[in-house]
Amino acid sequence: MIADWNRLPDELQIALSREALHRAAVSLAAQAEVLAEEIECGGLVDRGGPDALRLFAAVVRVEGQEELAPAGHG
Repeated sequence: MIADWNRLPDELQIALSREALHRAAVSLAAQAEVLAEEIECGGLVDRGGPDALRLFAAVVRVEGQEELAPAGHG
């Protein structure tokens, strides 16, 4: 895969990288909103910032594996 990436023109590598970062940011923001709503609705106990951040990190890791996995086509 790296060899294929290196063969792409620099402009395309940059564009693909930016799109990947954009999609990651959208995903992270969506997860943050879901987490905030769950806490506000009482679905999750609000035990403070550190616990919420650790939970957020765990959700992002689990959800991100599926959403950010290569789709097999470009």
